[in-house]
Amino acid sequence: MKLGLALGYSGAEMRLPVEKVQLAERLGYDSVWTAEAYGSDAITPLAYLAAVTSRIRLGTGIIQLAARTPATVAMSMQTLDALAGRGRAICGLGVSGPQIVEGWYGQPWGRPYWRLRDTIQIIRKIAAREEPVTHEGREISLPYTGPGALGVGKPLKSILHTNLDLPIWLGSGSESNVRLAAELCDGILPLGFVPGRMPEYAPWIEEGFKRAGNGKSWKDFEIQGSTSVRITDDVRAALRAQKPGIALYVGGMGHRDINFHKQQMERRGYGDAAARIQELYLAGRKAEALEEVPDEYVDEGVLVGPVARIHERYRAWEDSGITGLTIGTDQHEAIELMAELAGTARATARGR
Repeated sequence: MKLGLALGYSGAEMRLPVEKVQLAERLGYDSVWTAEAYGSDAITPLAYLAAVTSRIRLGTGIIQLAARTPATVAMSMQTLDALAGRGRAICGLGVSGPQIVEGWYGQPWGRPYWRLRDTIQIIRKIAAREEPVTHEGREISLPYTGPGALGVGKPLKSILHTNLDLPIWLGSGSESNVRLAAELCDGILPLGFVPGRMPEYAPWIEEGFKRAGNGKSWKDFEIQGSTSVRITDDVRAALRAQKPGIALYVGGMGHRDINFHKQQMERRGYGDAAARIQELYLAGRKAEALEEVPDEYVDEGVLVGPVARIHERYRAWEDSGITGLTIGTDQHEAIELMAELAGTARATARGR
């Protein structure tokens, strides 16, 4: 199973853990992933990392749909890929919640499924360079002819000779968008995925392959799960350390009626806990919301504890049906441990 390293987005200061990324590359990690919310962006850090690494793939996990037009996404990611060395960039796309889309980016929530579909198709057309790009979509059209248009828009072809095979991955956990990813994209970053959930995802993915209509199958598609890793003798404390972030996302990262993280918690069988967390968090009772996050819910999605415990629980991820696993950790020894475990898994597979 391929390994990825999660960097996330910055806090109040922009700092890149270059040594950690370089360590991961030396240990054979396949990819490094950035993110964005409403602070640092996801693409600029990867351009910096491209200059101080040589092989590791550079993925956005994810860039937010409302932040850029499709042409801007294509230009930025193709530029990154050209600078890094063709074949290293992964364009990870996804939607944010309506609060950020309308409150931060000043864009309408609209119909995000169709906006995603249009965006992916336009990025593909730009990469192909077969002809000047036109597109008649349900949410996005080129040239633009809507309100405020002069009516003189001209179809154009990318000046940059682009990478036709630039991979596009979709960050999503909803049925419709998982199908969309399988139909139009090269991979998926499944929101809320834990071992045991592939039977839920598999029919959606297979339906997407059928819609692609080109013989696409599992061998053409990457599925990158994610987990946090911490080596420690205090499992309870490690689980508790994850709870503030979970309470934030389930309770407050989104509108009361549209919160993808809450929906994922519900789908995993923790609907009552999700409702209590949201109610308390939105009432300003954040400390109480944290206490409602079940230990078992956290433990399903992380690898924490002594080395032997992490080793044993890693097997579930290995057998979960994903092709890659991105880890988040502040421990260099955890990065090394995961490389060792993944290497052992590959050696075992070769010996079968």
